[in-house]
Amino acid sequence: MIHSMTGYGKSVLQLADKTISIEIKSLNSKSLDLNMRMPSAYRSKELGLRKSIAAELIRGKVDFSLHVDTSGKETHTNVNTTVINKYIQQLEAVSTGTRMQFLQMAIRMPDAISTERDDVDENEWDNIYIEIRKAIENISQYRLEEGIVLEADFKKRIGIINNLLEEVLKIDPERIINVRERLNKGVCELKEKYDENRFEQELVYYIEKFDITEEKVRLQNHLEYFIKTLSSSESNGKKLGFISQEMGREINTIGSKANFAPMQKLVVQMKDELEKIKEQLLNVL
Repeated sequence: MIHSMTGYGKSVLQLADKTISIEIKSLNSKSLDLNMRMPSAYRSKELGLRKSIAAELIRGKVDFSLHVDTSGKETHTNVNTTVINKYIQQLEAVSTGTRMQFLQMAIRMPDAISTERDDVDENEWDNIYIEIRKAIENISQYRLEEGIVLEADFKKRIGIINNLLEEVLKIDPERIINVRERLNKGVCELKEKYDENRFEQELVYYIEKFDITEEKVRLQNHLEYFIKTLSSSESNGKKLGFISQEMGREINTIGSKANFAPMQKLVVQMKDELEKIKEQLLNVL
């Protein structure tokens, strides 16, 4: 079963004083490119999170975001009353003005306001991690569902290539006859005497160079192996991509040996279907 590299997962945790939203998005990439955005208070947990996400998603350009929306019921910002009063006393000693004016000046002074940074509450983090796991499961399910759609498309296009290959097999005898007739006609137009036995030997040798039996067999094997790999538990985009390259090699060789317009037309159609497969394989995990 194949998985797509494109996916989206989201989960929301509602706590007493805050709402935590977790989002994971992924696109196709040659390797794992993980970008994480989260509040500095949770940075100590980043390394462990990276390992968990990498183990599940394996490959792709992944954006992870953890957003905290506080309700405002609690604040970690404090006014340093003692420091502000000292600032006001010092200002009153060197200048004239109202206490309100001095307060407006003092509040802007260094250390007038302090922000406390609490350590991560482990119980709270356990709840957050549960939601992160839910988001990972959601994106994994999304990837699986899209993979099912891709698999159906691959099987359809492999079936089309297989049907076109059967058409190639049907017209191959006609192609050989056509090549032989064209060579005979060309020699006759020369109006020169020639050794018919020698000509027949050369003709057989020449036609053997256009034989596509090996290519047909190998292409058929590649088509079957592609479907087999597609359904295996270890299926992955890189392996399928390699098989598709080998398929392309055999199709190109058949095209170069065809020397027959109807067969070349079928080869062009096979190439078109294969290109569509290769394009979709870029998104397979």
